[in-house]
Amino acid sequence: MSFQQGLSGLNVMSKNLDVIGNNIANANTVGAKSSRAEFADLYANALSGAGSSPVGIGVQLATVAQQFTQGNITATDNSLDVAINGGGFFQLSDPTTGEAVYSRNGQFKLDKAGYVVNDQGQRLMGYGADTNGNVIQGATSAMKLPTSGISPQATSAVTNEFNLDSREKVTDPGASASPRVNFTDSTTFNQARSTTIYDAKGQPVSLSFYYQKTADDTWNVYATANGKTLSGSDGDPTPIQTLTFSPDGATVSPTSTTLSIPASTNSDGSSTLAIDPVTWDISGSTQYGSAFALTNQTQDGFAPGQLTGVTIGDDGVLQARYSNGQTKAAGQIETATFRNVQGLQPLGGNAWRMTSTSGEPIKGVPGSGNLGTLQSGAVEDSNVDLTGELVNMITAQRNYQANAQTIKTMDQVMQTLVNLR
Repeated sequence: MSFQQGLSGLNVMSKNLDVIGNNIANANTVGAKSSRAEFADLYANALSGAGSSPVGIGVQLATVAQQFTQGNITATDNSLDVAINGGGFFQLSDPTTGEAVYSRNGQFKLDKAGYVVNDQGQRLMGYGADTNGNVIQGATSAMKLPTSGISPQATSAVTNEFNLDSREKVTDPGASASPRVNFTDSTTFNQARSTTIYDAKGQPVSLSFYYQKTADDTWNVYATANGKTLSGSDGDPTPIQTLTFSPDGATVSPTSTTLSIPASTNSDGSSTLAIDPVTWDISGSTQYGSAFALTNQTQDGFAPGQLTGVTIGDDGVLQARYSNGQTKAAGQIETATFRNVQGLQPLGGNAWRMTSTSGEPIKGVPGSGNLGTLQSGAVEDSNVDLTGELVNMITAQRNYQANAQTIKTMDQVMQTLVNLR
């Protein structure tokens, strides 16, 4: 019987060394998880069924348990690399079979069709986004970046926040003057500022505002688009609005004006489209006894742009960056976890498959529930403790030698019995 015990020990120690060797081999594999050989003793039942022998008949390999502890996170230079800090798995789909697999390896790239894929060509799954950059949470699909770029958007609102100097002198030449403001003669107005807006084709239009003080707390505002006046005629412009400030200069009336931008010609000879309407918001403007200052100027239009890069937030939202300075959400990564992660079936290639033992995946956005957050531009290293594995290997080797010694000793006992006379 000792032969069988020793032989079982040799078999399981050999398998243990295989497990340790596999751990060591994957010490530098991104997203890899170490394994541990777990053993169980063996006892033979009595032939009568009344019980079992008090002496065991060896050992068996009960299971190879996977250790899903957190690995170290290392920064990289690839913005599509992403690490999970906490629980959960990336969901991947094989484009050929459609099979769903799960991984901790976040080394992602773009394929020729714009899909986010791993080294095996499996596509990262998540939520899509509409044309306005709003993430649509619901059914998951393969993450795809809008490689066609971003369409232009015509300006519909301009916001100016400024302070007009209450100490400025009156520059209104009077009702008899024609024109009452000359855009090329700065003596007929007090201040001027310009901003760039965009038509429906994304073509730039230079929008300029001229501020002319007509009396205490009262200002006329004139405007031009590509040099063409917005009110009146080019030879005799009229104000687009008359601003009246409160006696303390803290508030202005009216707070907004609706503009109609006519079609015009750019300096390069190209024609721009009309932009109508455009809301000009000046609600935060003041008239204090300090120098003119434009403290805020925004507009919501932009030219067309091409995709230049992508960043991934802690919550898994992919923000696409475009050459026109715009950013827009292109989707959101959905991660998954399992009630029994030990029940996942390893497939190789840093991937696992769901089984009946693991249970169905519990899905959600990163950071929700017991799902970890994401870190962009980083990967999760293998959780293999190389020093510990080398010590385990020495211990397994000694156990192997001890079992071999058991067989050798039993052989010597048998030899002694055979030589008895």
